[in-house]
Order: sequence, then C-alpha cells, then structure tokens
Amino acid sequence: MTDGVLLAAQRRALILDQVRRHGAVKVAELVDRLGVSDMTVRRDLDALARTGAVRKVHGGAVARTAAAEEPAFEAKSGLETDTKAALAEAAAAQVQPGSVVAISAGTTTYAVAARLLDVPGLTVVTNSLPVAELLRTHPGEDGPDLLLTGGAPTRSAALVGPLADQAIRSLHVDLLIIGAHGVSEHAGLTTPNLAEAQTNRALIASAHRTVAVADHTKWGIVGLSSFAALTDLDCFITDHDIPADARATLTETCGALLVV
Repeated sequence: MTDGVLLAAQRRALILDQVRRHGAVKVAELVDRLGVSDMTVRRDLDALARTGAVRKVHGGAVARTAAAEEPAFEAKSGLETDTKAALAEAAAAQVQPGSVVAISAGTTTYAVAARLLDVPGLTVVTNSLPVAELLRTHPGEDGPDLLLTGGAPTRSAALVGPLADQAIRSLHVDLLIIGAHGVSEHAGLTTPNLAEAQTNRALIASAHRTVAVADHTKWGIVGLSSFAALTDLDCFITDHDIPADARATLTETCGALLVV
C-alpha cells in the first residue's frame, strides 16, 4: 500500500519520539520497526531534518538536542561506525608501547581502546565504564594494565565528579585521547554535562600530549560546557567530510590536523 500523508505523519512522529527517547536512531532499526523501505525511512529523516527536529548522520539521525541534553552511550554507538573505525586506527597509531595513555569516555574513544589490546607494556587510565569493561574482559598476554578513575556515572557511561577529578589530578600520563560531544571554532570542545567537562579538564591537565578524535558531524555542535580550546590540542583527528572552513580553522589552531 502506498504511504499516505497521514501514515507519513504518523511514522515521523514515531521516529521523533524514538530520537527524543534515545538521542539517536538508525535507519536499519527504523526499517524493521516501521515495516517500510530504507528509502521511505530516509525520506522521513530528510523531512524531519528540514524542520530542524533531527540532524542526519551516516546511517541514521541524532537529536538536535538542547545544549544541556546528553545522549546515552548506546544511542551513539551505532552511528558513523566506519568513520569512527578510521579515526580509531589513526589515534591508536599515536600510542607508543610502554606508555601511559588516558582515554576519555565516548564511542569513538572506545573504538580506539579496542585497538590497543595488544600494545605491550601499556597502562590505560580511563573514566569510561565501557572502555574499562573492554580491557577487563579482553586481556592479552601482555595487554594493557587498567586504572579506572572512579566517580559517579553519567548517561554516556563516563565516571565524573570529585572522586574522578581527584584521582586524575594525582596522575601524569604520556598521552590523552579524548572525544567531544561538539566542536566549534569559538567554543572549542564541549559536552552537555558540567561534571564531565570538569573531569575532562582534569584529564587534559594530567597529560603531556592531548589528541582529540571527532568525526565531521561534531563540527558546529556546541554543548553546555567547554572543556578545551582548540589551541589546547596537540593533534586533532577527523575525517575527510569535515567542512573546508573547519579544516582551515583546525589547521590554524591545533598543533596538528590529521584527516583520515
């Protein structure tokens, strides 16, 4: 049966409800849930994006959230997966055997951690519950030693707050690999969570070098709280779909820009 106007409106209402509940949706899941074609779902997402209700990304859409709203780890984990894999490979190549590496919370940084399981003599400091679980359950013969910061968990599975900050401030790490909810020229790296911003600042202060990983969909997004200026970064790793103006800004401000 041909989709009518009413059915289209109903579908889009259901899609928008899922985005608001979970922070993101995937096309494949919507196809199964709604019983319509891939093309129909994509047209619905296009229509919602034109109204400003959602922002399309590769493989789905994310909420155009208020600056203080924080998507869950699970909601973000299935988005931009190929791009995150490429960024993770590039970031993992920055890690030296025998070093101390801090890894912040996030789905892209989780992908980096998955590529460090066989790096010899590595010590990993993290405030990410998924990263900690990954390292705990996949120990290699000479796999990374794990140091978990402690703290209170957020919706994005980050441990934050005074306990985390105090633990991090006592450490000195060779390299920090950090993600962000949003990146912009003036706001720098941002997150919707005030406590997570403070913990990220502690991570940056503890690190000899800071490498940020963020795909092109993060550019122009501004969360509630800034935790780093672009000039604080020794390296920024992103993908080739980053806008030209963003590439120029990052080239001028960061220590190095790596586009994969």
